[in-house]
Amino acid sequence: MQVYLVGGAVRDELLGRPVSDRDWVVVGATPQKMLAQGFTQVGKDFPVFLHPKTREEYALARTERKAGKGYTGFVCDASPEVTLEQDLLRRDLTINAIAKSASGSIIDPYHGQDDIRHKWLRHVSDAFIEDPLRVFRVARFAARFAHLGFNIAPETLNLMQSMASSGELKDLSAERVWQETRRSLMESSPQVYFSVLAEANAWQNWFSELPQHDGLRSQYLKLAAEQQMCEEQRIALLCCNLSPDKAMAWCRRLKVPNSAAAMAKLASRFSSGWHTLPSFNAKTMLTLFNDCDAWRKEARFFSLLAVWQIVAESHNVDGHTLKAIVGNIHKALTAAKKIDIAAILSTGVQGPAIKQAIEHARLEAIENILGN
Repeated sequence: MQVYLVGGAVRDELLGRPVSDRDWVVVGATPQKMLAQGFTQVGKDFPVFLHPKTREEYALARTERKAGKGYTGFVCDASPEVTLEQDLLRRDLTINAIAKSASGSIIDPYHGQDDIRHKWLRHVSDAFIEDPLRVFRVARFAARFAHLGFNIAPETLNLMQSMASSGELKDLSAERVWQETRRSLMESSPQVYFSVLAEANAWQNWFSELPQHDGLRSQYLKLAAEQQMCEEQRIALLCCNLSPDKAMAWCRRLKVPNSAAAMAKLASRFSSGWHTLPSFNAKTMLTLFNDCDAWRKEARFFSLLAVWQIVAESHNVDGHTLKAIVGNIHKALTAAKKIDIAAILSTGVQGPAIKQAIEHARLEAIENILGN
């Protein structure tokens, strides 16, 4: 029985990047042997085990054969006769098909180190086409490593285009596509993920609501990465140039979490006002606060405000003007939230008049801040 460190941990070590998760391949073992050594089996489709102490994943070396459609349509062979080279052959990219032995020796049968040196994302074998999710996975790696100068090898891009043309991408689950998309949004160059999918002709089934070639989207996401924005903000920026209906249709298609979808809808609803930056008078601000429920969800509102700042910056809004308006919005919301609702109720107003009185008081507080 031989154990090898494989995949991303070896790749990142060779790239000089921090190694967070470590995956292991075991050659020459059986499930019974692993269990006898205290490992816990967790894999259902193929034998994966957790180490009794480190809880890291150890997978038996395996081969896979396509036997149906989609991500799960595979027959797996994890017998003790499967070699390390056979296991590495089924992997997606050469840079992910490198192993390291217990003694520190590098095993690289498919020249992944060469592709690291020359900065290529290249498929290992034609078995690449058997897993349609790899189109999205390669796009994600392109987004992760673009700042290092990595590009997709032409022959790999050709395969991705063929896979998209086959129609098999539509058989993927929304959950799988969403996981690749959300992870890509948090990479250092998230805009690259979308440009690769467009180039691979992989747009129609999952992103049809979004413009396929959108320079503004690329600019938004680039700025979001530079400012280290959170996931929900990046999703909002992805949707902010859509109509609210299209934004929600896309969120439903990919099963985006409800909180992120709600923020995306608000971003799309109000972003157009930041393109031209109309006069943000007291009534405009009060409407914005009400529609975004800034009274109860202040943190979300200010998160959205940062999103709209990027929209404005991308439309070359004067920086001093933008800073002044954002500053006034902060002051206005603070002032409006300080009105004494108990004092309003003590005047004896009832029914719909209560809401009207609160609105009037909030408007007056905002006008005092703005001087209008």
